[in-house]
Amino acid sequence: MNNSTKTQAISDAVASLYNTYPFPPEPILDEAPPGYNWRWYWPTVYSFCTGAAPVDGSVRVLDAGCGTGVSTEYISHLNPDADVLGIDLSERAIATATQRCQSSGATNVQFRQLSIYDVDQLEGEFDWINCVGVIHHMPDPLAGLRALATRLAPGGFIHLFVYAAVGRWEISLMQRAIALVQGSQRGDYQDGVRVGRQIFATLPEGNRLKQRERDRWAMENQRDECFADMYVHPQEVDYTLDDLFKLIDASGLEFVGFSNPEVWQLDRLLAQDPALLARAKQLPLKDQYRLIELLDPEITHFEWFLARPPYPRISWEDDAALLAATPGRNPCMEGWPSQSIFDHNYQIIALSETEFKVLQACDSQRLVQESHRQPATVADLISQTGATLEQIRQMHQKQLILLRP
Repeated sequence: MNNSTKTQAISDAVASLYNTYPFPPEPILDEAPPGYNWRWYWPTVYSFCTGAAPVDGSVRVLDAGCGTGVSTEYISHLNPDADVLGIDLSERAIATATQRCQSSGATNVQFRQLSIYDVDQLEGEFDWINCVGVIHHMPDPLAGLRALATRLAPGGFIHLFVYAAVGRWEISLMQRAIALVQGSQRGDYQDGVRVGRQIFATLPEGNRLKQRERDRWAMENQRDECFADMYVHPQEVDYTLDDLFKLIDASGLEFVGFSNPEVWQLDRLLAQDPALLARAKQLPLKDQYRLIELLDPEITHFEWFLARPPYPRISWEDDAALLAATPGRNPCMEGWPSQSIFDHNYQIIALSETEFKVLQACDSQRLVQESHRQPATVADLISQTGATLEQIRQMHQKQLILLRP
């Protein structure tokens, strides 16, 4: 079997899985989906990657490997000025995605059954590509990533997500066990789910694989679609950090940063020994990442942004530039207005009195902008609230506010 034939056979097997078990299996609503994900909101994506909010939301978005359209629907509703296209291998997934967005009233989105390998069939380029949980299921992930890179506009960003080998060790063992028991019936995904559930039910209490499933995955894996996606997938590549950066280096794109940066902070693991922490922080950045990977086997995936240069990078270290910037409250928060809110990562945080006043003033600033008067600046914000420049910088770093030059 040559490479082309093998690639097609694997792609057909993946499509067959998702035609059998469309994924994700989220319910279809007759209204916009609740909540938010800042990685699906263009202003916060752009701000994370560049340091500044974009001028407007009129962007072209590709949701590559959109599945049943859960992410596509969110992107569409969160970015009403965007032009959104979702593509996927699975005919049944695309049909579900289309129904989902029609039901919730997402009018700025289209869908097309198409392989990522064939994105050269699409016209034009995209400012923003979302490709989450997809390329690790491709027979040639690098070829898939390179194909997407050809569709990314200069200054554009792509968000990716792949599985991490260390954190999915038990899953990998169970995948191989199920395949071994299935034998010649591998490829019958319903049989694979039955076999997998039988194995978990039969394993003795205290078995490491059974315990990991019960403690970490059992709630979501009550649904056969999720169980099948995790344990009977016909194609999966799990990455170590070294493998990840080999993939990135070969993509022709630039690494912007992990989109869950809080995970990649040594402080959360070594803070109890300041001397050891200081020594570890002397390592090159990639070695710091490698150390975190080794010390935290709970990391089950990597998520990150890549960019096609050139694109701006603004640090806001210059006081004059910061004072002249236009501030705005990040809408990716729940419970506002209150001093106790869910932040952009859905973590409960307590706002200080100053932070609360700044966010209140930013909401007032929005009214100023809507009245077509000269927008207020950070200097105006400081005058009104008594905040310091350093407090404004910290709020921007915590993604409580967005800044526009």
